[in-house]
Formats: sequence, structure tokens, C-alpha cells
Amino acid sequence: MTESKRKFPDWLKRRIGSGQMFTHTHHTLDTLGLETICTNANCPNRGDCWSRGTATILILGNICTRNCRFCSVAHGIPLPPDPTEPARVAAMAKEMKLNYLVLTSVDRDDLPDGGAGHFRDVVLTCRKELPHLEFELLVPDFRDCQDKAIEILSPARPFVFGHNVETVPALYPIARPGGDYQRSLMLLRKAKHAWPDTQTKSAIMLGLGETDPQVLAVLQDLRSVGCDRIAIGQYLKPDKNSLDVADFIHPDKFDSWAKTAGELGFSWVQSSPFTRSSYHAEKKSAE
Repeated sequence: MTESKRKFPDWLKRRIGSGQMFTHTHHTLDTLGLETICTNANCPNRGDCWSRGTATILILGNICTRNCRFCSVAHGIPLPPDPTEPARVAAMAKEMKLNYLVLTSVDRDDLPDGGAGHFRDVVLTCRKELPHLEFELLVPDFRDCQDKAIEILSPARPFVFGHNVETVPALYPIARPGGDYQRSLMLLRKAKHAWPDTQTKSAIMLGLGETDPQVLAVLQDLRSVGCDRIAIGQYLKPDKNSLDVADFIHPDKFDSWAKTAGELGFSWVQSSPFTRSSYHAEKKSAE
């Protein structure tokens, strides 16, 4: 049975956002012409996050050079980086009085540095306006330029450095054909080696047909490359062209994975059906 014909379990029902803060967040982003992963990836947490005055900013445009089947972000030939974007992100952070900001981007395989320089510029521009602002970067895999990207990003520290493995390696051919599991692990390893004091983070989706031993192997692989933080959530089909959900995972199972992740040594864990890599990213400790 396809997801479209299957009834969502009660634990996956969530209200659409509303209220003064939701409206303020929407207005601020719209006025400044900023993209978010919340809208481009049809995230189910948008109402919750925007109502709390948080949003994950999508920099470097909303056209990805890859076409992962779990994702609804448009793919094609992106525009050049917008030099006004760092200042607009800084204005947003100041207007919304943020203390913590998550920045992410589409894959930019068209750029020699994979977009690392733009990440750096956004962080440094924001810090000029808000020196106290903390950052979390959720970056692509920087194919063919990982060492260069890490060098470019160094002046923008401190930040949490995130890169998502997304799913188990056996499902990459159908879910993430443009990615490479070992390349993703290598990026996290290189980041930890270059910046031993920087917290590194990854995320995995459940419900695509993975097995428990495969998930456990991913968690162990992430710890083997020094990954400190993990987010584990339910895959939900973001649009009609995306992969169907294979399984709806019960919340008790997510609790079990949270316990396992803690036992493996992750210092920060979020594991629930609605967990996404940037959901409640500002929380300082594990569940």
C-alpha cells in the first residue's frame, strides 16, 4: 500500500502553525527574500518552529545540482551566489533576536568550493551585527573539494558542523544516488581532525526500508569518525514524486534508538518521529 492510501498514525498528526510569532517569522523571511529548508523541503515542523521564532535558512539558492528521491527541493542549474544574501541573513537574525541560527544549503557541485565561501561570509557578516549569535552549519558533502572547504570555513568558527548521511548505505542507490556514504563519513572525519574542539553532527531518516542492524551500523560508523551529535527521525514523503514511506516507526522505537545512541557515546541525541537535523538544534544536551 502506498503512503498516499495509508492512514497516518496518530503520532504523526501535527497542527499547522499560527499566531503572532508565526506571522512575524513568515513576514520577516518574506520581506528579506530569504529561502528556508522549512518550505522548500515541506518540513512538517514548520508550524512549530516558526511559532517559536526559529527557521533554518537555506542559502545559495533553492535549486540543487542533485536529485535525491527523498527530497522535494528543486533540482537543475542554480544561479550564482547572491552577494547580498549574507547581509539579508544578518538582518533577519537581528530582527528576530536570534541566539542560535542553523544555516544549510542545496548541493552546489557547480562551484569550485561547493559553496563553502558563502557559508563563511554569511557567518562572518552576521557576527558583525550579533557577536553573541551561535551557528550550526548543515553542509553538503563538498564533493571533490572537502579539504578546500574545511580550510575556507575555518575563519568562521566556532560552529556546530553538520552533514547528514540521511539513510543506510544499502538504500543510497534509490534514495540518494548523487551521494556517497563513504564520502559523507570522510567529510565528518576530516572536520573532526581539523577542528577537534568542534562538535560534529549527522542525521538519519527511518522508514525507507532499512533494517535495525543497518541503522546500528550507521550509528557505529558515525561514532568511529568522531561524530558527536545525532538526529534520528521519520521519513515522510515531501511530494508526489518522492519515495513512498516503507514503514511508520513507532515512537517507542525512536526512544530505543535514543538510548542506543547515548550508549554509543553521542553527546547530543534527538530521536522522535518529527525529529529533523535542525529541529530543536539549539538544545544544549541529549534527550
